[in-house]
Amino acid sequence: MKTIKVGDQQLDLFAHDVSTSTPPAVRPTAPPAPPVEAKPVVHLAPPPAPVTPPARPVLPSPPRTDDGPPLRQLQLGSHLVEFALRRSTRRSIGFMIDDNGLRVTAPKRVTLAEIDNAIRAKQGWIVSKLLERGERKVQRQQRPPVAWVDGAVLPYLGGEITLRLHQAPRHRASFQRETNELHVWVTPTGSEQQLKEKVKGWFQHEARQLFEVRLDVYADKLGVQYDSLSLSSAGTRWGSCTIERKIRLNWRLIHFALPLIDYVVAHELSHLLEMNHSPRFWATVESIYPDYDGAKQALRKRSQELPVLFQ
Repeated sequence: MKTIKVGDQQLDLFAHDVSTSTPPAVRPTAPPAPPVEAKPVVHLAPPPAPVTPPARPVLPSPPRTDDGPPLRQLQLGSHLVEFALRRSTRRSIGFMIDDNGLRVTAPKRVTLAEIDNAIRAKQGWIVSKLLERGERKVQRQQRPPVAWVDGAVLPYLGGEITLRLHQAPRHRASFQRETNELHVWVTPTGSEQQLKEKVKGWFQHEARQLFEVRLDVYADKLGVQYDSLSLSSAGTRWGSCTIERKIRLNWRLIHFALPLIDYVVAHELSHLLEMNHSPRFWATVESIYPDYDGAKQALRKRSQELPVLFQ
């Protein structure tokens, strides 16, 4: 699941921690064969052309920034992987994979060679997760976007609501639970982007109100207190928790059914007791959310089925 940072520590949902490892043993190469006497050349039929495997999804890479360090590259089998490296005071090397690719957090004392060896030791897991993320990204891009017209259907709390448009200035969006209709007022000259912003603002308002209620419920079950809640807009990173007890939840969770939201809430609050993904952490999650594994799988599946609302 996520990585832990110390200082400005943050543990994100779906990261994975590993410790440094030693490089794999290299077999000595065989001595060259002794020269042989040249023989007449015999022309044989050419061997069959190798079968070209189908193209595989391109591994996503972390976004480049002008002020950040350059990305590092490492060849893992047939894949050239780019990753962002961050140094911290943590004790072990941590990996975090999301739609932007691989990010590595390592102690300051660890050498670059040791970091590369740790990545090689986990290369099967890393490559499979990067390919999986790449495939999900392609699937999302191939999904038809929502048509922003009167009568459009939008996902909300595991179900669907209907968008109703009205022409009038300066009216806030209003939701009628009896009919499951979201009423939004727009001006005749308003743009689609302005409509999207109004709908997004309503979703975010609903998300914050619901998250605060569910955080209080599960914090009471766990006997913990969090410092603050903020909303994120990450692609598929649903939540994170810092050592300062700050909780971040993705407002897009409002599209999912309440049990899936509760799983993410229980997950992040459990990090207040265990800032890792150890067996003790999962036992903590299980104590307040027994079917966490089923919810985790359902969240991943459902996230692939959501229509494209906001880029």
